[in-house]
Amino acid sequence: MAGVPTYRVLVSSAVRSRRLRPALTALLISSGLALSACGTATVEGGSGHDHSGSSEPATVQGPEDVYAGLDLAEPYRRPSFTLTDTTGASFDFKAATSGRPTLLFFGYTNCPDVCPTTMADVAVALRGLDPALVEQVQVVFVTTDPATDTPAVLGEYLARFDADLPQRFIGLTGDQEAIDQAQLSTGVPLAEEQGRLHSSLLLLYGHDDEAHVAFDAGNTARDIADDLRLVAGAS
Repeated sequence: MAGVPTYRVLVSSAVRSRRLRPALTALLISSGLALSACGTATVEGGSGHDHSGSSEPATVQGPEDVYAGLDLAEPYRRPSFTLTDTTGASFDFKAATSGRPTLLFFGYTNCPDVCPTTMADVAVALRGLDPALVEQVQVVFVTTDPATDTPAVLGEYLARFDADLPQRFIGLTGDQEAIDQAQLSTGVPLAEEQGRLHSSLLLLYGHDDEAHVAFDAGNTARDIADDLRLVAGAS
């Protein structure tokens, strides 16, 4: 990633579709998830370490090539927001995940390609890691389509990916205002078109409660696994 000035944080799902591997394709088919176009847009925002008071997404830019994913020019702080989990209970993201390696993604359950492929990549990456390391990692999926994605819908969707993993994926929903604020506090651009056009960034927060690396449609399950070893292994 060194020498590349900026990365697109909302990308064409067709890019993701072109790089599906046979193993991931099989996983998606077995989960009953079809693949088709999801939408395109390019957003290149400003920068900033703490995004809680900003309406602009941070620039994704890596001055050094440390990670297999996208090296962030300035680390993203673990955001603070409270939504509703798949049991219907209140979930304080910062309090519940603080100090733990955490993968955070914004998407929606009816997304035909980018979202299921990202979740499949995460699941494949985790299955290839030491179980002791996997138990440290929390995966959080926040819906961009709260009108459709109820707690029950999110729970059923995520169970297609995490059923055999030691840590279940956390699905979060809420009212639209709360979802919008969660995205802004994270530093990703607000989803558009009723959540159908959303950021493709998968952020990885470490023990220090900062994300120094993120992943997008150009990254693979191996990239995620390699960076999880670096981030989860550091304390």
